[in-house]
This record gives sequence, C-alpha cells and structure tokens, in this order.
Amino acid sequence: MSVPLLIAAAVLWGAAAGAVLPRAAYRLAVPHGDAGAVSGEDAVEERAPGPREECPGGHPIGGPLRGWLGPARCGACDGNRSYGPSALALASLTALLCAVLAAATGPRPELAVWLLVTPVGVLLGVVDVRVRRLPDVLTLPLAGAVPGLLGLAALAPGHVGSWTTALLGGLALGGGYFLLFLVNPSGMGFGDVKLALGMGAALGWYGWPVVLLGTFAAFVLGALYGGVLAVVRRAGRGTAIAFGPFLLVGALIGVVSGAGAA
Repeated sequence: MSVPLLIAAAVLWGAAAGAVLPRAAYRLAVPHGDAGAVSGEDAVEERAPGPREECPGGHPIGGPLRGWLGPARCGACDGNRSYGPSALALASLTALLCAVLAAATGPRPELAVWLLVTPVGVLLGVVDVRVRRLPDVLTLPLAGAVPGLLGLAALAPGHVGSWTTALLGGLALGGGYFLLFLVNPSGMGFGDVKLALGMGAALGWYGWPVVLLGTFAAFVLGALYGGVLAVVRRAGRGTAIAFGPFLLVGALIGVVSGAGAA
C-alpha cells in the first residue's frame, strides 16, 4: 500500500475510533472521593472511584458493550442531552495522531500497534486532564498489550525495531517513574508509573536514544506548562497537574522521531 493510501486509511480508523470514545471518557472521568470500587491512580487511597453508571440526569447508561462505546448523549434527558466530551473533537484528534504516525512509520508492521494504542492514549489523556486520574482499567492492559503486540510485530517481515529493547525500555521507564513516585508521591501519581511501562516499551522499540528523547520531551513539556500556569497565577509550587498527557505526548514525539529515522 502506498503511503498516501496508508495515511488515508489511518485517518479513517482514527476518526472512527475517536468518535466512540466520549461515553467511556465520561464514565471513567470520576474524581477521587466519589463512590466507586476498584481501580485508580493514587496508591495511598484504599479505594478509588469506579466508573459512572448514570448520566448527569440520573438515567442508566446503556448502549453497545454495556454502555462503553459511543457518544455521551442521553435520549431520556430533555433535548437528548449531551454530557461528555465532543465526539467530533476526539475523532479529529485521534485521526490527526494516526495520520502522523502512519506518515512517519510507513507500511511497516509496527504501525498496526501504534494505531491500536492511539485511541487508548487519547482516552487516557482526556480522563487525566478532567480528573487527574489514570484508571487501572486502561493503564494495566496497556502495559501488557504494547510489548505483547510489538512481540507479534517483531515476527512479521519488514519490521524496524527491537523487541528486546522494547521490553527493557518499558522496565526502565516504569522503574524510573516508580523511583520518582517513591521520592515525591504528591508530585508523581502511581498511575503515571503504570502508564510509563507501556510508553517505555513503545519508545524502546526504536532504541535507547528514543527512550531518552521521549522521556526528556515529557518533562520539558510538563515543566513549561507548569511555568505558564505559574506566570498567569493559576498554579503555585504545590499545585498538582495531570502529567499523563505529557507522558503520552513525549512518547508520541519519541515514536514519530524513531519511526522517521528508522
């Protein structure tokens, strides 16, 4: 398949995948302290909030896959009320990211991994921005899926990357974030540690320089964002920010750079 056709297919995939994320984003974007039961980011809490089961109007959330996929809209509310992030915005963002990855990677087997992971990354970024949480229901499967899928890609002809380095990259980045969590639990959430396992594997696929680039980019972007908030007086030294999006963007920068140079 030619690169232009590959990009077009990636755009269609990204738009379709992004369009069904709003309902999941609404259900998972539950702040700490709300009633819930199992997964979450903060290791010091005994229980983290579970997913929402009702729309803001109190109606049960239904739909495909037990109400996880599709637009966040309730037909039982007055005016068919929309209650989550915009499907158009998420579809556009996911399509753009998939197009960038397709253009950088080309027709290589690892592209399938990037395209499958991208909607999950978008969903994680949206949830973290909204409530500063990275739910286990996403981060833990991602930590296993990325190295697992890359292992399959490594068996396909035409791949460019190292599965061994991917495994080591995931362990290295996850271990580094874990140390930061131990040193400063209030500044680094445990959900970031779990997300780093999957993102480290993606970066490690293209080698250690890419791991360093993605890691450096994440912290630089996070520091710049914190600095801007401080300048406009919307944050102080002790203000917590959602670091997951910067970790994801750093991984994107590293993967695009590594794929383009491979």
